[in-house]
Amino acid sequence: MDPHSRLSRYNHRPKKAGPLIQTPRTLPMDKRKHAGPQKQQFDASTLLLVSRPIATNSRVKINQKLHRDMHLAFVDSALERKSQGNSEDFDELVRQFNFKGLSNSTSASGSQIRLWISALSHVVSRLERTHSALPQAIITMPWTTMDVQFVKSYTSFIGMLVSARPEYLSLVLEGIAQGFTYNSGTNTLDAAMPESSSAPLTRRVIYERLHYLLRHLLALIPTLPSTLQNHLIRHFPHKRLPLAAQVTYIRNILRVAEYCPELADRILATTIDRVIQIDVEIQVEIEEIEDNLDDAGLEEVFELDPFDTIVGQEGVEQEGETSEDDQDCFSDLSSEAEDPDEPTDVPGEFATDFHHIKDMVNKLDTMLMLIFDYLNRPSFTVKPTLPADSPPTDSPPSTPSVSENRPSTQLKCAMPLSPELEKMARRAQFHALLSIFDRAIIRTFKSRYTQFLIFWYSSLDPEFSDLFQGMLVEKALLDENLPMVTRIAASSYIASFVSRATFVDKESTRNVVSVLCDFLASRMDAFDHALRVGGELSRTYYGMFYAVCQTVFLIFCFRWRDLAEDQVEDVDELAEINAGGATKKWFPRLHVLERAVSSSLNPLKHCAPNIVMQFARVAHAADFLYCYPILEANKRSSDGDPSQRTSTRQTFVPPQTNTELNTFFPFDPYKLPKSSRYIDGVYREWSAVAIDGDDEGEEDDEDEDEGADSGRIGVGVSINRTIPPDSLAINLGASFEAMSISPVRAQG
Repeated sequence: MDPHSRLSRYNHRPKKAGPLIQTPRTLPMDKRKHAGPQKQQFDASTLLLVSRPIATNSRVKINQKLHRDMHLAFVDSALERKSQGNSEDFDELVRQFNFKGLSNSTSASGSQIRLWISALSHVVSRLERTHSALPQAIITMPWTTMDVQFVKSYTSFIGMLVSARPEYLSLVLEGIAQGFTYNSGTNTLDAAMPESSSAPLTRRVIYERLHYLLRHLLALIPTLPSTLQNHLIRHFPHKRLPLAAQVTYIRNILRVAEYCPELADRILATTIDRVIQIDVEIQVEIEEIEDNLDDAGLEEVFELDPFDTIVGQEGVEQEGETSEDDQDCFSDLSSEAEDPDEPTDVPGEFATDFHHIKDMVNKLDTMLMLIFDYLNRPSFTVKPTLPADSPPTDSPPSTPSVSENRPSTQLKCAMPLSPELEKMARRAQFHALLSIFDRAIIRTFKSRYTQFLIFWYSSLDPEFSDLFQGMLVEKALLDENLPMVTRIAASSYIASFVSRATFVDKESTRNVVSVLCDFLASRMDAFDHALRVGGELSRTYYGMFYAVCQTVFLIFCFRWRDLAEDQVEDVDELAEINAGGATKKWFPRLHVLERAVSSSLNPLKHCAPNIVMQFARVAHAADFLYCYPILEANKRSSDGDPSQRTSTRQTFVPPQTNTELNTFFPFDPYKLPKSSRYIDGVYREWSAVAIDGDDEGEEDDEDEDEGADSGRIGVGVSINRTIPPDSLAINLGASFEAMSISPVRAQG
């Protein structure tokens, strides 16, 4: 190798001595200066694809943490200074949650309010009595109109607030209960919303968010139901408010009953109480409007589901729009202000109120439909769990049916059960209905439709029907501590239930008739003993005897085929048996009824005339009993024949014995159009069992002619009504179809 080559390993020169150059690379520095922008441009495009999101998220997180720290520091300072007597910062904090009267430009945005909520979540335990204005402002703010993320944060904060400070629970529940009302959405709009959703806000979204919050609180506070029920009852709409107000609130509280089983019975009882109030109010003249309703129809007050109406665009009557004229019209119909002994012979006053009464009937029909739907749901309420992470969105539904099935808004509060568990749930609900019936329904003598709730529910299981009949028999025949009017009402329920319920079979009918006949036999034995020893019997004795006789009369008219030992389907077949010389055989216990009719107690004189006349006709056609001679004798007695008036049949009957028999038959034909679909399949019409020859059309015409000549209307069966001589055996079928709850025209 060449020793002088530059590649030679020997070619190593020592470093030159001397001072170091301070700036040896001037040119590279210039290149770096010019190349800088190009390198920066290259890096920016690269970061746009890969690096920039990471850096941006990092900056966002830093900014968010900075904002949270700033808000938290301000909250800490405001609370501390408020405790020291300086409320300037605290008042500013409270104003952040007060949107009423503020424009969108001056009010805080949803994201900013969420930061305040987040900051306050860290200091909930520091909220003292002096800070009460702040929680109150937060609780009353229009949070249901905010975005989904805010609703989630708000729900979490309220849960922490009531857990740490239980004194605010009542205020929260008051807001929820008030939010379930129809006007809550309109009231929310009055508080200027800080931001509007891109989609229209419907009531369904607002109500779903309220349920979302309530379920969250129920999961946190086991004792909450005891406080909640008073708020729910307090906000129940008045019976004169529009149909939409009734439907909205009932749907919401029945929804609460699904995920809060502790309140299910009380909610159901409260709802039925309101239905009874409306039922009683319109029953005074229901017969007068039924014919007109058939022609006019019950028009819907609203075509769209009220839950799907856009908030602020309802266009229906508001709470305060009930006119004084309406109040005056209905004051005469109020059951509370009415003397039950005062005759209601003022049909002219109600003729002008047809429209109002029709609205009440439509309201009653819809409310009953909601309760039927609630009772018919094949699910069982379960203990509430924490709601889903995502609260209901504010997306508008395309149709009501689709919206109801949206997973984002549907609260999962029920689950399908096995047949055994479902039967247990049904049984528990039936006993709740029995309790409501015992407490409220049976004591209300002018309701016509509310009692069909227990009628329909009894059809779901033979056990329910037996229990209901047993309860009625006990009240009517066994419990002598009850007032006589209640016992007579129970007897009327027995008569109407056994007669009208298609699910009461032959065996059950005979069992009930057997018990009733045994009761009649014991009463007649006591009467015979009193005749022998010269003793006196109580007024209750006579009242219950005639009430039970009337019950057996009615059951016989509807169920005489089930009481015959021979299988006879119609009167023609019975005539063939009689023509052949055969003797008709009947259920053995019915011989007591023959004894009662022919006794000096004379039940044919003291029972309801239309029942007596129909029983006489059916008993004669069925070859059971011939009653017309007794009816003629009773008529002569009523016309003033002294020999008849002093007969032994009236000797031991106290004055006004039959007053309480002027009552109703609770299961008369069901004529509400919407809810009738629950009753039609389990209800026995008179036309299905009537003896051939009843001409309902002619009877209807005669009733109308009677109404034109009659100057007064009587409620219930007129016991003292004179029996026209030409009506002993003809054309009673139509009047029997609507037995006695509807007003009957008194003869004058």
